[in-house]
Parts: sequence; C-alpha cells; structure tokens
Amino acid sequence: MDWINPHYRSNAQFDGINASLHTPISPDGRPVPGRRYTLAARQGVAVVLRAGERLQLVNPHGSQVCDLWAFCADGLHEFMSMEHVRAHLSRTIPRVGDALVTNRRRPILTLLADSSPGVHDTLIAACDLPRYRSLGAAHYHDNCADNLRLALAAIGRHAQEVPSPFNVWMNNPVGPDGGIGWLPPVSRAGDHLTLRAELDAVLVMSACPQDMVPVNGADCVPRELAFIVHPPRSDAEGAS
Repeated sequence: MDWINPHYRSNAQFDGINASLHTPISPDGRPVPGRRYTLAARQGVAVVLRAGERLQLVNPHGSQVCDLWAFCADGLHEFMSMEHVRAHLSRTIPRVGDALVTNRRRPILTLLADSSPGVHDTLIAACDLPRYRSLGAAHYHDNCADNLRLALAAIGRHAQEVPSPFNVWMNNPVGPDGGIGWLPPVSRAGDHLTLRAELDAVLVMSACPQDMVPVNGADCVPRELAFIVHPPRSDAEGAS
C-alpha cells in the first residue's frame, strides 16, 4: 500500500467539536412529528425522514442562512447534488414544485412551499475551517462542514464527503461580469419553506456560523432556526 499518500486526511474527519456532536434530536435522528425544534445558532442537526414526510424550515429572525443536505438513508454515498439539481432544472435557484435530485439523478426532495421571496443559493460550498482562515480567523471557527460531520456522528452516521449544500435564504447574486455578491438575505422574520422527502432520507441542517461576511444579515450575527416535521399527507389531504 505504498501508493497511499501518508498526508491524506479523509474529508469525513472534523476539524473541531461543538455542541452539534452532543445535541441530536434523538439517538437515531427520528423526529417527533409536529414538534417544533430549535436549531441553535452556529450548530447543525441531522433529521431522518421517511418518504412522504415533510420538513418545514423556519427563519424566525429572517436573516439566518441554512446550509441543507439530504442523503439517501440506505447509503450516504447517494446525496442531493447541487450540480445535478442545476442541470435538472436548467436554473440555479429551485422554485416551488421543483424536485431536487441526487448524484444519481433521482428526486430526493421536492420544494412544496416557500413564503420568502425565493432567493436561495446552489453555487457556494459549505463554509469550512480553511475558508475562515482565508478570511483572517486566527483560531478554530465553527463551520458548516464540521456541523454536517458532527450532526451525522451524533446519530451514528458518517459521510465520506461534504457535498455542496442547498443554501436556503442565502443571497449570492451573480453579476453580468460573473462576479459573485455576498449580500444579506432578503427573507423576512418568520419566513418558511417546506420540503417533502421523496426517498427515505437523512437531512442535515446547519445554522450557518458565518460572521465575517454579511450573508447572515448586515450585522454579521448568526441566529437560530426552527423546524417541524409533518407526517405524509393522505390522498384526501393532497386533493383538498
């Protein structure tokens, strides 16, 4: 095995530890349907959904970005892929009614409702320790990549990679010259969106800890999020 780089470090390894490792919603990540959960600022959580269940994600202050991932519950090697979503939709931002697909091009989530102006991001990678170091952080900084790793570890699961997330409420417009803006969200206090699981899935949400550029509001203060899991609709409900 002398071909293995001795300096190789798996991308599944976290760079630091925060409360995401110790505060799962349950040992296996299964939620209590109808219960409103709070996702603390700067932390992550993993939620196991069965096909048909709906997750409602709430932005209590309006200014907080959520990095969101979805993995197939029976194998985390298949996951929601922003590269494939953009090709599937021929757009960079999903709209209500759109399916979000995996790296095997299978729908894993459907965006059912969105009370916000609909400005989200599918281009930007999750923040990580090297990103904060490049911005001038001298010490460990909470980050979405670690929040994903820690939240999965908290329920006994591990992913080998950190896929690009669906950055809910993140406002990164691309200008005519190709430049990317780093702007505060245009979402409002209480805005929410609803996603339906099309497959049994493990969702991970990170209340983004970014406090060095204004993606979490002009004051650069990360804040908490909230979420509720609803059971599948019956045929009668779906028709009403």
